[in-house]
Amino acid sequence: MGRKTCQDMADVRVAIDELDQTIVALLADRLHYIGEAARIKASRDAVRDEPRVEDVIAKVRAAAVANGMDPDFIEPIYRALVERSIAHELDLFDQKES
Repeated sequence: MGRKTCQDMADVRVAIDELDQTIVALLADRLHYIGEAARIKASRDAVRDEPRVEDVIAKVRAAAVANGMDPDFIEPIYRALVERSIAHELDLFDQKES
């Protein structure tokens, strides 16, 4: 994705609003796959997978570096996202079991 130089704050705000729409759509896709995981996993104990959490974090830290950003900025955002995703998956798993 190309990054443009903005002429004023209106340009900045339009660009951020467009990115936010894209980010929300991508998060909706991610949440869909969290639902797929809840559907596929055989046991509730399989929902929290610490090695997978650390694998995701390592990959997003590497992606941050590849995109010219500080990996220490993205890590806490992704840790929060992963925790919310796990909580959502647990809720979905419990709904499946009831």
